[in-house]
Amino acid sequence: MFTGYSSDLIDDFRLRWLRLQACVREAGADALAVGTNVNLLYLTGRVFMGVCYLPAEGAPWFFVRRPCGLKGPNVREIRKPEQIAEILAAAGLPLPKTLMLEADDLTHSEWARLGAAFPGASVANGSALLRSCRAVKTPYEIRVMKKTGSRHADVVMRFASVYSPGMTDQAWSIEMFRLMLQAGSLGLFRIAGGSMEGFMGTILAGDNGGAVSPYDFALGGAGLHPSLPVGQNGVLLKESMSVMVDVAGNFYGYLTDCTRTFGVGRLSPDAYRAHQTAIDIQRAVAAAGKPGSRCEDLYALALDMAEKAGFAQHFMGGAQKAKFVGHGVGLVINEQPVLGARSKDVLEAGMCIALEPKFVIPGTGAVGVEDTFLVTPNGMENLTVCDPSIQTL
Repeated sequence: MFTGYSSDLIDDFRLRWLRLQACVREAGADALAVGTNVNLLYLTGRVFMGVCYLPAEGAPWFFVRRPCGLKGPNVREIRKPEQIAEILAAAGLPLPKTLMLEADDLTHSEWARLGAAFPGASVANGSALLRSCRAVKTPYEIRVMKKTGSRHADVVMRFASVYSPGMTDQAWSIEMFRLMLQAGSLGLFRIAGGSMEGFMGTILAGDNGGAVSPYDFALGGAGLHPSLPVGQNGVLLKESMSVMVDVAGNFYGYLTDCTRTFGVGRLSPDAYRAHQTAIDIQRAVAAAGKPGSRCEDLYALALDMAEKAGFAQHFMGGAQKAKFVGHGVGLVINEQPVLGARSKDVLEAGMCIALEPKFVIPGTGAVGVEDTFLVTPNGMENLTVCDPSIQTL
């Protein structure tokens, strides 16, 4: 491990390594090698160019190409991955017969080269194993998520203060992003998968709340340019228009999700009724979301409440609907599990879940809420506590 870490963080890393090692052994593999930013951060507490090698038993090794000068037990500087097997063999360690790599995250050439660096080893996919372990937060991660959620909520409640009449959605977003950065946000919006991109969040005003996007977010928005087809589209904020603000918090490397809805003047009666339905759905799912709960059942609960309220046709989109009501959050904004149709995921204590029941009301825009919750034995604990009602601008 790299030098300079606190004892409690080192203990937490040991817990993460032990969890992963148990999964590696259960998969019948001898080792796991990780080289992508998110999983390096999870296993080592920092991003570097190189590989973290975790044997099924024993201490991990850290092979660093860049930056130079990192120190610590089992830290070795290398020029190329082909040196890893030589260093392990020189230390008297057996080379793996079956090696797990991040098949879902590495490029084909990275996968092929890293696998070939271990002569004679068969290569298996360890991406799902890593995502599963990351879904259940360790004690240290939970403390970070709670700190992040509290700071995030404090900033969200200041968004209305930087609104001025005559703004576009983009002009207001700049001021809200400024508040987040001034509060210490790192500004990085990490998303799993190469097919989704984003900035710090989305601001969906009026009919743009129902605009479809190629990305698998709850609601899309047209965006400002075809190169980033999601979020605010430059529309002028006008009377009777709803504005949904979904800006992620990232202050310590972990993300929390929080969405609040604003109204430019008074909105339609349906908008307020749908918004209250969203609040009711979130509270009901949070109360029912205990360890052992099936994620598809929680989604069915949300859908049933939307139907009984008469807003099923507006739930989670208009022409294009998201088939989920929540998702895991952590090092990326879209961790496991997914609270969606046909999901086989089951909640576990320590998972952090963003619950986001939302509606698109024609002629008004998007309404609804989103908060980040921690799964506990008694249900979900809200980590982004702030007023969920529609705020009038």
